Amino acid sequence: MTSKKKPTVYITRKLPDVVETRMRELFDAELNIDDTPRSQPELVAAVKRVDVLVPTVTDRIDAALIEQAGPQLKLIAAFSNGVDNIDVDTAARKGITVTNTPNVLTEDTADMTMALILAVPRRLAEGAQVLTDRKGEWAGWSPTWMLGRRIAGKRIGIVGMGRIGTAVARRARAFGLSIHYHNRHRVKRETEEMLEATYWDSLDQMLARVDIVSVNCPSTPATYHLLSARRLALMRPDSYIVNTARGDVIDETAMIKCLREGKIAGAGLDVFENEPAVNPKLIKLAGEGKVVLLPHMSSATLEGRIDMGEKVVINIRTFFDGHRPPDRVLPGRD
Repeated sequence: MTSKKKPTVYITRKLPDVVETRMRELFDAELNIDDTPRSQPELVAAVKRVDVLVPTVTDRIDAALIEQAGPQLKLIAAFSNGVDNIDVDTAARKGITVTNTPNVLTEDTADMTMALILAVPRRLAEGAQVLTDRKGEWAGWSPTWMLGRRIAGKRIGIVGMGRIGTAVARRARAFGLSIHYHNRHRVKRETEEMLEATYWDSLDQMLARVDIVSVNCPSTPATYHLLSARRLALMRPDSYIVNTARGDVIDETAMIKCLREGKIAGAGLDVFENEPAVNPKLIKLAGEGKVVLLPHMSSATLEGRIDMGEKVVINIRTFFDGHRPPDRVLPGRD
C-alpha cells in the first residue's frame, strides 16, 4: 500500500520553529533557514516546480510571476493577513487558489496602535533617549520639562473600523478618549452604542475635528494615499497621526511637509510607503522628537506568528483534502 504523495511547499521566509516542524511533518516543505529574502528569479524558479507557495507580505507575487507558474502550482497560501502584494485576479485566471491568515493579528496590532497613541503625545521615545543616548542631560524632575499632552478627554478618529479599528476603539475608550470613525459602511448599532462611537460619512470633516487620527484600513487601490496632501492639511496643528496599517495609505511626502511646518503636531509610524527604506527626513524628525518610528512590528508576537502558521497549515491541508480552504481570498476585492 503506497502512501499519498505529500504536496511540495515552498516557504519564502523563516517561520517559528514549531510551525516549520509541523510543515515538515505534513508536507514536503522547503524552508528558508537563514531568512534571506528570496529574489524574484528564485520565486520564479519555485513556482515552476512546487505545488504550494507560502509567501509573506514582503514578497511581490505579481502577474508577471504568476504567469510563469507551472501547471502544478495550485495554491498560494499567504503567511499574512493582507494580500495587496498578490495579484489575486491573475491567480484566479490561472486556476490558482489564494488564501491568507485573517483574524489572528487583531489584538496584537491594536495593542501596538494604542502604544503609539500614548507614546507620541506623551513624548515617550524622547524621554527614554535622554537616559540612554544623552546621558548627563537630565538634571532631575522639573515642573515644566518634557511636557506632553494629556490623552483622556481627547477625540480619536479611526480610519477603517474593521476588526483592528474596533479593537483600537475599545482600548482608546478605556483611556478616556471619545471615539469617532470613518468607514465605507457604518458598523452595527450595538457596536456604536458599546463604544459610544460617532460615525462620520465624510472623512474630510472628521479629520478637521479630532485630536488623534489612527489609520487602520487595508491597502487597496481605493485607499492609496487616502490621507492625501489635501486631507492632511485639514488636520489641526495640535493633532497627531498614527499608522499601523500600510504605508501607502498616507502620502508620506505630504505628511513630512506638514510635520516640518508644524501643521501636524506629531506622528507614530509602524509602516512606511517604501519600506524597508525609511525616508531620511522621517529619521531626522524622530531625532527632533516629532515622530516615533517602529520597524513594522505591530503584529510581531510569537503567539500571533504561530497562529498565522497554523492557519497556513489548515488552508493547505484542507485544499489538498479536496475541500475549500477556510481562508480563501476571492478575486475582485477592492
